[in-house]
Amino acid sequence: MNYEQLKELLDREAARINTTEFIANDPVQFPRRFSSLPDIEITALLSATIAWGNRKMICNNCEKMLTIMGNEPAHFVKNQGYESLPDELNIHRTFFARNFKYMLRGLYRIYQHHSSLNEFAATHHVGESEEPAWRLVSLMQHELAAANGGTSDSRCLPTNLYNTALKRINMALRWLVRDDGIVDLGVWNAIKPSQLFIPLDVHVGNTARELGMTTRRANDKKTVLEITRQLSQLRPNDPIIYDFALFGIGISS
Repeated sequence: MNYEQLKELLDREAARINTTEFIANDPVQFPRRFSSLPDIEITALLSATIAWGNRKMICNNCEKMLTIMGNEPAHFVKNQGYESLPDELNIHRTFFARNFKYMLRGLYRIYQHHSSLNEFAATHHVGESEEPAWRLVSLMQHELAAANGGTSDSRCLPTNLYNTALKRINMALRWLVRDDGIVDLGVWNAIKPSQLFIPLDVHVGNTARELGMTTRRANDKKTVLEITRQLSQLRPNDPIIYDFALFGIGISS
C-alpha cells in the first residue's frame, strides 16, 4: 500500500468512527459529562486507568467510580472522601479501592498546589519535552509516590517508562488535548495535538502491522514512536486522529 492509498484509507476510517455516535459506547463519555476542568481531568484519568478489557465492563465500572465519588470527582478528591473506602472494594478487574486511593492521594497533592493538571503540566514545561506523555507520567509518579509514603503502584501509572507504551495515559491525553469538537474534549493547552502519541493496544498494533506501519512484534514504546512518526507524516498537526482509524478498521459500521 503506497502513501496515497494509506492516507485515503485512514482518512476514510477516521471520518467513519470519529462521530458523536461513537461517544455513547466509549469511556470518553464520562469526562464529557462535566464542565469544570478538574472534574474533566480527574474523570478522564480514572476512566483511562481502568480502560482495559471488555468495553461494556469498562463503561459500567467507570459509572461505578463516578457513583463512589458522588458524581463530583474534584470535590471528592479535595475533601479526601476516598479515605473511608475499604481497600478490598473491587472497582475493575484487578483494580481495587487501595489502587484508587493511591491515585487520588496523588491527585489531592497535585491539586493542593495547582488549579488543574493542565496547569501542573504547563508549570513543569511538559510541552517542551520530546515525549510529553512520558514526561508527564514521570512527574505524576513523583507526586503519587510522595503522597503514599514513597511507594509506587503500577496499577495506577506504569513504572517502566523506558519500555511502556503508555496506552491508557496516551488515550486520556487524546481526550484532553485533541480539539476537533467531535469526540475529544480539547480542554488542555499544555500539550499540542501534534505532540500526542498513539494509544497502542493489541488491536491497534495488529492493524498497524497489517498496514505495514511497523514490523515490530512488541506493543511497546518503540512501536508507539514508530507508528506515531508515520501518522505524523500523514497529518503533522493532528496525527492521533488516526487512532479512530486504527481502532475502526476491522470493526463493521
